[in-house]
Amino acid sequence: MEAWIHSTVLWFLQLLALPEVGLSAVFTVSFFSATLLPLGSEPAVLAYLSVAPSMFWAAIFVATAGNTLGGGVSYWMGLGAAKAYEKWREKHPNEDESGQDYGKKTGGRWHAFITKWLTILGPKALLFSWLPLIGDPLCALAGWARLPLLPSLFYMAIGKFLRYVTMTAGILWILPHLGWSQCFFCLLLADLF
Repeated sequence: MEAWIHSTVLWFLQLLALPEVGLSAVFTVSFFSATLLPLGSEPAVLAYLSVAPSMFWAAIFVATAGNTLGGGVSYWMGLGAAKAYEKWREKHPNEDESGQDYGKKTGGRWHAFITKWLTILGPKALLFSWLPLIGDPLCALAGWARLPLLPSLFYMAIGKFLRYVTMTAGILWILPHLGWSQCFFCLLLADLF
């Protein structure tokens, strides 16, 4: 069993190896990093661009598409959780034996704060879906709040596209020219300069 798991993991890693797979690996890593899994897609984009620097825009668009679709999965997870909660609420009374009120989805000051901003901004709040730590849960909250799907995906795509362009261009071209030649990614991509 252990040998089978080891060989399966090695097969999967070889499948995603760059540059044999290339843009499909960028798409896959970008997709899974936009779900609630703790991954980062920038190293995959930068590794691909170190092999094929002429494919800058293609890598940016593929990473944006994968990341946006992954954000859409988080949106659907939030929507599904809201629907499941509502079904559960239909089958259970407002209070249990201990007197605890289950009539509210959640509470507290953060709930009020986030609900206020999601109500004010609507789908435009998903321009911030690229932010670390809060971006993926924000996509799920958009589904929970039942924000319109297509505008939500549109604003997710804009935010993620701008993130990929600024971070990738900054790491590839701007930081080395500012004297940051010792940064990790600059050392990784030193053969480009």
